Amino acid sequence: MTNSGDDDAAAGPARRRVIKGLGIAAGGFAAGAASGGSAVAEMPAASSSSSAMAVPVAGPWRPARGHVDITWSVDTTQKLVALTFDDGPMPDWTPMVHDILDAERVKATFFMVGERLLRNARLVHGRMDRHEAGNHTWQHKDLSLLGHEQAYRQMHRAHAAIKEITGKEAVRLRPPFGRLGGTTLSAAGRMGYDVTIWSIKMLEKTYEKHPPQLIDYIVDNTRPGTIVLAHDTGKQDRLVALRNLAPMIRRVRAKGFEFVTVSELVEAGGRPQPPKEP
Repeated sequence: MTNSGDDDAAAGPARRRVIKGLGIAAGGFAAGAASGGSAVAEMPAASSSSSAMAVPVAGPWRPARGHVDITWSVDTTQKLVALTFDDGPMPDWTPMVHDILDAERVKATFFMVGERLLRNARLVHGRMDRHEAGNHTWQHKDLSLLGHEQAYRQMHRAHAAIKEITGKEAVRLRPPFGRLGGTTLSAAGRMGYDVTIWSIKMLEKTYEKHPPQLIDYIVDNTRPGTIVLAHDTGKQDRLVALRNLAPMIRRVRAKGFEFVTVSELVEAGGRPQPPKEP
């Protein structure tokens, strides 16, 4: 996917300050900004043996919270569903998605690409209040091919951009393409992240010429605890989902579902369920 055509020079002093801050942060990664950082050695990219390693060092090592949870969906009887959008923000469709969500008063989780967020910060200013911001790496690289330190840089730099621009602290990673490797998990653990995948996705290419069938597919397969994958940028076929997002939302709601963020969905899954009426 391509970045936006925004001119760096036209971004103004505010953006240059963010770039400078992120550059400083990137330079300090190897110094051990997180637990165990000073002991982590650089690993080469595109090496299946290196990227498969779930423990980045031979000696003692521990992630920030001792564990990383991976979520495809949530076990709950409550009629809750999480709508998620990947790969933005970008000028083509991100504003359209926000307009629809605002009109329908729906919460969502946006898994943002840090580099794109930095270029297109204006697109999300004042629009993220009800939504959750998640980490989709700095450059949308396949983390399953990267070593621990490289994967960590991709997450850490995006995390800094998300916090600076949205004011929100990301706590969840969605790896690009949904691909996991051992170093993806070790780097996520170092960041204190959990990993969010999905349980149903918009099959835009399949239903590009048949929008009503795409709506039926999503509505019929939404269950309590479902996490839906959509995109707010990309190839033209993805527009079939976005142009039909409002009727999709309305029909899911008509089945009694409420739209929540991923973190709210996970929290609901951890609460004891109310007893069923006899």
